Amino acid sequence: MTAPGEAAERVRIIDAAYRCLAAANGVPVTAGDVAAAAGLPDEAFGRHFASKDALLLAMFRRDGALLTAEMRSWAASAAGPPEALRAVVDGMLRITADDRRRRRALALTSGEAVRARGCTEERARAVAEQEALIAGILAAGVADGSLPWADPEPDARSIRAALGRAFEHQLAGTARESASAAAAQLTAFLFRALGVRSANGRTMTNVIGG
Repeated sequence: MTAPGEAAERVRIIDAAYRCLAAANGVPVTAGDVAAAAGLPDEAFGRHFASKDALLLAMFRRDGALLTAEMRSWAASAAGPPEALRAVVDGMLRITADDRRRRRALALTSGEAVRARGCTEERARAVAEQEALIAGILAAGVADGSLPWADPEPDARSIRAALGRAFEHQLAGTARESASAAAAQLTAFLFRALGVRSANGRTMTNVIGG
């Protein structure tokens, strides 16, 4: 089989795994189920993945890498640190309003996916990368004075945690507002907490410190 053919086969298996997890409703998904959903023989699964856990780990890695790359792109295209932070918050929550991305994210939050060997560590690694990216935005804002109250590393951890919770609420359908409204609310809160100046040049009230 040619290399392009092998790559296409691997993508078919991963895409099928998302569909199987989304439709499982708590019923365990087997490697054979995934191969069948991909329209491939069972041995095709083994050519690409040593086990179902290996497949799920690859899915976590791919999605984590995609999100981190998107966050970098959003931040890089922004005019300055506050705008970069806004773009990251808005972009991440906007994913939950995209049906395809939302279904895939839900599949990876299923119990079967979360329990897969190595996935907890992979999720933690991806979150740490995203925290580092946010810390870089905050550090740039401290340096140029646009985010004067930021303490980059601890604040980045808090921001990523808050963003993660908002993301999970949107996925679960438990949020009381739309993804865009949630992004606007979280961004406004962060801007006040980080000392971003308002349009009239005044520093916003620090709602964290009082």
